[in-house]
Amino acid sequence: MGTVRNILQAKGHAVYSINPDSSVFEALKVLVDRNVGALMVVDDQGKFLGVFSERDYARRVILKGRASKETTIREIMTERPITVCENDSIEDCMVKMTDKRIRHLPVTDEQQRLIGLISIGDVVKFIIDEQRYIINNLESYISGTHT
Repeated sequence: MGTVRNILQAKGHAVYSINPDSSVFEALKVLVDRNVGALMVVDDQGKFLGVFSERDYARRVILKGRASKETTIREIMTERPITVCENDSIEDCMVKMTDKRIRHLPVTDEQQRLIGLISIGDVVKFIIDEQRYIINNLESYISGTHT
């Protein structure tokens, strides 16, 4: 099975982020504009602080009767999120996502710097592509067209 590195090689290392002092309303606009479900929270020095997701919005703003224009990301973000590194296996990512019921895994390097992000959709796509590749090779082998 592949690794996080394989996913990042295919999709790239681009990460959408937001400052912790931005309003939730501003973050929601970015989510919509970028068509993503989560933003990484990064301070002015580029330090990775946490994650803001649609789930954070639903549970910590809407259900608590808070106003999105007055609430900052810092107040509601998920601090110390579960992360992975490039060498982690796709299987390990699936286990973490399933056990913790999360959809996004920030990817960090040895110094805990943010270098990417993978989603449950990225993991599923990788597994489907890998299975398709194996099936095609097996079909070629069985039919005698394998080179």
